[in-house]
Amino acid sequence: MIKIEIENKLKSACPKLQLGYIQCKVNTHENCPELWVEIEKNILTKEKDLNIEKIWAIPTIESSKKGYRSVGKDPSRYRLSAEALLRRVVKGKGLYKINNVVDLLNLVSIESGFSIGGYNADKIDGNIKFGIGKTEEEYYGIGRGKLNIEYLPVFRDSMGAFGSPTSDSMRTSINSECTNFLMLIISFQNDDDNKLSEAMQFAQKLLLQYANASNIETKIIQ
Repeated sequence: MIKIEIENKLKSACPKLQLGYIQCKVNTHENCPELWVEIEKNILTKEKDLNIEKIWAIPTIESSKKGYRSVGKDPSRYRLSAEALLRRVVKGKGLYKINNVVDLLNLVSIESGFSIGGYNADKIDGNIKFGIGKTEEEYYGIGRGKLNIEYLPVFRDSMGAFGSPTSDSMRTSINSECTNFLMLIISFQNDDDNKLSEAMQFAQKLLLQYANASNIETKIIQ
Protein backbone atom coordinates (compact mmCIF):
# COMPACT_ATOMS: atom_id res chain seq x y z
CA MET A 1 0.00 0.00 0.00
CA ILE A 2 1.40 3.37 -1.06
CA LYS A 3 1.67 5.89 1.76
CA ILE A 4 -0.41 9.06 1.18
CA GLU A 5 -0.33 12.26 3.21
CA ILE A 6 -2.64 15.28 2.94
CA GLU A 7 -0.44 18.34 3.41
CA ASN A 8 -1.31 20.76 6.20
CA LYS A 9 -1.89 23.77 3.94
CA LEU A 10 -4.50 21.90 1.90
CA LYS A 11 -6.08 20.36 4.99
CA SER A 12 -6.34 23.80 6.61
CA ALA A 13 -8.08 25.22 3.53
CA CYS A 14 -10.36 22.17 3.19
CA PRO A 15 -10.79 20.71 6.70
CA LYS A 16 -13.41 18.16 5.60
CA LEU A 17 -11.17 16.71 2.90
CA GLN A 18 -10.93 12.90 2.74
CA LEU A 19 -9.56 10.41 0.24
CA GLY A 20 -11.00 7.01 -0.50
CA TYR A 21 -8.01 4.78 -1.30
CA ILE A 22 -8.33 1.58 -3.34
CA GLN A 23 -5.31 -0.30 -4.68
CA CYS A 24 -5.51 -3.66 -6.41
CA LYS A 25 -4.23 -5.92 -9.13
CA VAL A 26 -6.34 -5.70 -12.30
CA ASN A 27 -6.70 -7.18 -15.76
CA THR A 28 -6.91 -4.16 -18.09
CA HIS A 29 -8.37 -4.58 -21.58
CA GLU A 30 -10.07 -2.35 -24.13
CA ASN A 31 -13.40 -4.07 -24.72
CA CYS A 32 -15.86 -4.93 -21.96
CA PRO A 33 -19.39 -5.14 -23.40
CA GLU A 34 -20.97 -6.24 -20.11
CA LEU A 35 -19.64 -3.14 -18.34
CA TRP A 36 -20.98 -0.91 -21.09
CA VAL A 37 -24.47 -2.33 -20.68
CA GLU A 38 -24.34 -1.10 -17.08
CA ILE A 39 -22.81 2.24 -18.06
CA GLU A 40 -25.43 2.92 -20.72
CA LYS A 41 -28.27 2.17 -18.31
CA ASN A 42 -26.79 4.68 -15.88
CA ILE A 43 -26.36 7.26 -18.66
CA LEU A 44 -29.99 6.94 -19.71
CA THR A 45 -31.12 7.54 -16.14
CA LYS A 46 -28.87 10.59 -15.79
CA GLU A 47 -30.07 12.03 -19.12
CA LYS A 48 -33.66 11.70 -17.92
CA ASP A 49 -33.23 12.98 -14.36
CA LEU A 50 -30.53 15.67 -14.61
CA ASN A 51 -29.84 19.01 -16.24
CA ILE A 52 -26.94 21.43 -15.84
CA GLU A 53 -28.55 23.24 -12.89
CA LYS A 54 -29.24 19.97 -11.08
CA ILE A 55 -25.61 18.92 -11.55
CA TRP A 56 -24.49 22.06 -9.69
CA ALA A 57 -26.77 21.10 -6.78
CA ILE A 58 -25.37 17.58 -6.30
CA PRO A 59 -23.79 17.74 -2.80
CA THR A 60 -20.54 16.06 -3.83
CA ILE A 61 -20.17 18.46 -6.79
CA GLU A 62 -21.15 21.52 -4.75
CA SER A 63 -18.72 20.73 -1.91
CA SER A 64 -15.89 20.05 -4.37
CA LYS A 65 -16.44 23.41 -6.09
CA LYS A 66 -16.30 25.10 -2.68
CA GLY A 67 -13.05 23.25 -2.05
CA TYR A 68 -11.58 24.67 -5.24
CA ARG A 69 -12.55 28.20 -4.25
CA SER A 70 -10.98 27.64 -0.83
CA VAL A 71 -7.57 27.00 -2.41
CA GLY A 72 -7.90 29.82 -4.97
CA LYS A 73 -8.98 28.01 -8.15
CA ASP A 74 -12.02 28.90 -10.27
CA PRO A 75 -14.11 25.71 -10.64
CA SER A 76 -15.94 27.12 -13.66
CA ARG A 77 -12.66 27.51 -15.55
CA TYR A 78 -10.98 24.34 -14.26
CA ARG A 79 -13.93 21.99 -14.05
CA LEU A 80 -13.94 19.05 -11.74
CA SER A 81 -13.71 15.82 -13.69
CA ALA A 82 -17.01 14.53 -12.21
CA GLU A 83 -18.85 17.67 -13.29
CA ALA A 84 -17.29 17.51 -16.76
CA LEU A 85 -18.40 13.89 -17.17
CA LEU A 86 -21.95 14.63 -16.01
CA ARG A 87 -22.20 17.63 -18.32
CA ARG A 88 -21.28 15.38 -21.24
CA VAL A 89 -23.94 12.90 -20.21
CA VAL A 90 -26.81 15.39 -19.85
CA LYS A 91 -25.87 16.92 -23.23
CA GLY A 92 -26.32 13.49 -24.81
CA LYS A 93 -22.61 13.02 -25.60
CA GLY A 94 -22.20 9.93 -23.40
CA LEU A 95 -18.84 8.86 -22.01
CA TYR A 96 -15.54 8.15 -23.72
CA LYS A 97 -14.73 4.46 -24.14
CA ILE A 98 -11.12 3.96 -23.03
CA ASN A 99 -10.63 0.60 -21.30
CA ASN A 100 -12.46 -1.39 -18.65
CA VAL A 101 -10.57 0.14 -15.70
CA VAL A 102 -10.95 3.77 -16.77
CA ASP A 103 -14.54 3.19 -17.87
CA LEU A 104 -15.63 1.70 -14.55
CA LEU A 105 -13.90 4.57 -12.74
CA ASN A 106 -15.96 7.02 -14.80
CA LEU A 107 -19.12 5.10 -13.92
CA VAL A 108 -18.35 5.45 -10.21
CA SER A 109 -17.72 9.16 -10.75
CA ILE A 110 -21.02 9.96 -12.51
CA GLU A 111 -22.96 7.81 -10.06
CA SER A 112 -21.41 9.39 -6.94
CA GLY A 113 -20.48 12.89 -8.11
CA PHE A 114 -16.95 12.47 -6.72
CA SER A 115 -13.95 13.35 -8.87
CA ILE A 116 -11.66 10.32 -8.95
CA GLY A 117 -8.00 9.85 -9.74
CA GLY A 118 -7.00 6.64 -11.48
CA TYR A 119 -3.33 5.71 -11.76
CA ASN A 120 -0.95 3.00 -12.84
CA ALA A 121 0.63 2.48 -9.42
CA ASP A 122 3.81 1.09 -11.00
CA LYS A 123 4.43 4.54 -12.51
CA ILE A 124 4.24 6.29 -9.12
CA ASP A 125 7.64 6.84 -7.54
CA GLY A 126 7.67 6.73 -3.75
CA ASN A 127 5.06 8.12 -1.37
CA ILE A 128 2.28 10.50 -2.36
CA LYS A 129 1.50 13.93 -0.97
CA PHE A 130 -1.77 15.73 -1.68
CA GLY A 131 -1.17 19.46 -1.65
CA ILE A 132 -1.79 22.73 -3.52
CA GLY A 133 -0.32 23.47 -6.94
CA LYS A 134 2.54 25.95 -7.03
CA THR A 135 3.17 28.95 -9.28
CA GLU A 136 4.15 27.86 -12.81
CA GLU A 137 3.71 24.19 -11.86
CA GLU A 138 2.22 22.11 -14.67
CA TYR A 139 1.97 18.69 -16.26
CA TYR A 140 0.51 17.14 -19.39
CA GLY A 141 -3.10 16.26 -18.59
CA ILE A 142 -4.94 13.40 -20.28
CA GLY A 143 -6.69 14.87 -23.32
CA ARG A 144 -5.85 18.41 -22.20
CA GLY A 145 -2.24 19.05 -23.14
CA LYS A 146 -0.17 21.19 -20.81
CA LEU A 147 -2.28 21.94 -17.71
CA ASN A 148 -1.67 24.86 -15.36
CA ILE A 149 -2.11 23.32 -11.90
CA GLU A 150 -1.33 26.40 -9.82
CA TYR A 151 -3.76 26.45 -6.85
CA LEU A 152 -5.30 23.12 -7.83
CA PRO A 153 -5.34 20.33 -5.24
CA VAL A 154 -2.64 18.05 -6.66
CA PHE A 155 -1.07 14.67 -6.00
CA ARG A 156 2.73 14.51 -6.09
CA ASP A 157 5.30 11.77 -5.85
CA SER A 158 9.10 12.10 -5.86
CA MET A 159 9.00 12.96 -9.58
CA GLY A 160 6.47 15.77 -9.20
CA ALA A 161 2.75 16.39 -9.67
CA PHE A 162 0.72 13.74 -11.49
CA GLY A 163 -2.95 14.16 -10.66
CA SER A 164 -5.77 16.49 -9.63
CA PRO A 165 -9.58 16.48 -9.41
CA THR A 166 -9.63 18.26 -12.80
CA SER A 167 -7.40 15.98 -14.87
CA ASP A 168 -4.74 13.35 -14.28
CA SER A 169 -1.36 13.32 -16.00
CA MET A 170 -0.21 11.27 -18.96
CA ARG A 171 2.73 9.99 -16.89
CA THR A 172 0.63 7.80 -14.61
CA SER A 173 -2.28 7.10 -16.98
CA ILE A 174 -4.02 3.74 -17.31
CA ASN A 175 -3.34 1.77 -20.48
CA SER A 176 -3.66 -1.89 -21.43
CA GLU A 177 -0.35 -2.68 -19.71
CA CYS A 178 -1.61 -1.58 -16.28
CA THR A 179 -1.79 -4.41 -13.75
CA ASN A 180 -1.35 -2.43 -10.50
CA PHE A 181 -4.19 0.08 -10.15
CA LEU A 182 -4.63 2.92 -7.68
CA MET A 183 -7.96 4.73 -7.34
CA LEU A 184 -8.28 7.86 -5.19
CA ILE A 185 -11.82 9.14 -4.59
CA ILE A 186 -11.66 12.80 -3.55
CA SER A 187 -14.24 14.06 -1.05
CA PHE A 188 -14.44 17.65 0.20
CA GLN A 189 -17.42 17.03 2.50
CA ASN A 190 -18.33 15.33 5.75
CA ASP A 191 -19.13 11.67 5.24
CA ASP A 192 -22.09 11.72 7.62
CA ASP A 193 -24.26 10.03 4.98
CA ASN A 194 -21.51 7.53 4.06
CA LYS A 195 -21.33 8.71 0.43
CA LEU A 196 -17.59 8.10 0.27
CA SER A 197 -17.91 4.63 1.75
CA GLU A 198 -20.73 3.82 -0.68
CA ALA A 199 -18.65 4.99 -3.65
CA MET A 200 -15.74 2.83 -2.49
CA GLN A 201 -17.98 -0.21 -2.16
CA PHE A 202 -19.45 0.38 -5.63
CA ALA A 203 -15.95 0.74 -7.08
CA GLN A 204 -14.81 -2.51 -5.50
CA LYS A 205 -17.86 -4.32 -6.87
CA LEU A 206 -17.12 -3.09 -10.40
CA LEU A 207 -13.42 -3.88 -10.12
CA LEU A 208 -14.17 -7.45 -9.06
CA GLN A 209 -16.82 -7.93 -11.71
CA TYR A 210 -15.22 -6.26 -14.71
CA ALA A 211 -11.45 -6.15 -14.04
CA ASN A 212 -10.84 -9.43 -12.16
CA ALA A 213 -9.47 -7.40 -9.25
CA SER A 214 -7.38 -9.13 -6.59
CA ASN A 215 -5.24 -8.16 -3.60
CA ILE A 216 -7.62 -5.27 -2.90
CA GLU A 217 -6.45 -2.81 -0.24
CA THR A 218 -8.67 0.03 0.95
CA LYS A 219 -8.71 2.83 3.51
CA ILE A 220 -10.08 6.32 4.07
CA ILE A 221 -7.38 8.97 4.51
CA GLN A 222 -8.11 12.13 6.49
